[in-house]
Amino acid sequence: MTDFSQSRRKMVDNQLRTNDVTDHRILDAMELIPRERFVPASKKVVAYIDEDLPIGSGETGRVLMKPHIFGKLVQLAEIRENDVVLVVGAGTGYSAAVVSNLAASVVALEENADLARTATEVLVDLGIENAVVVEGPLVKGYASEGPYDVILVDGAVDVLPVALTDQLKPDGRLAVIEGRGGAGAAKLYQRSGNAVSSRFGFNAAVSPLPGFEKTKDFVF
Repeated sequence: MTDFSQSRRKMVDNQLRTNDVTDHRILDAMELIPRERFVPASKKVVAYIDEDLPIGSGETGRVLMKPHIFGKLVQLAEIRENDVVLVVGAGTGYSAAVVSNLAASVVALEENADLARTATEVLVDLGIENAVVVEGPLVKGYASEGPYDVILVDGAVDVLPVALTDQLKPDGRLAVIEGRGGAGAAKLYQRSGNAVSSRFGFNAAVSPLPGFEKTKDFVF
């Protein structure tokens, strides 16, 4: 039998702390949430390796981010205990579960019905009451529950839609990884009045979310 509690502790000590994740609230949350509950049965034994892990049944193309990249992205967002957070690309619910320990409430948006169903089941089973899973196109966000203090995009994008930054509250923050492979970079967007500024966070390679691809230009 795998001792998952020990695996979580090693993940925090060997992957997060060594990669500049220093926020104790994030470290505590990631040591608390059972990552193995959010991956297929065949992947549970490797749930805590520092790699992207496929999620859902079949070939969804979706993954759980490497733990240290996810931890750094959450840290970049500077989530506060009174914040209302939108997670875009909730997958099976792991990111929402972690963020639920940092924020007042979480809206977890997922467009894949099977993943959304799994996320709801696991969050309910874990007794997490301040996170709700909703279904809809990821690129549109979820304006009906907004605006949000923080939007966390759980996957890489080629293009960040204005629809997402429009759903930020004044001084709201959006953390996302833009670009693919070696060109990927985490950025923090912040709203100030009608203006939105951004700053570089760190380099990161993350699997892309569907729907955020750059439109190919027509060439004669």
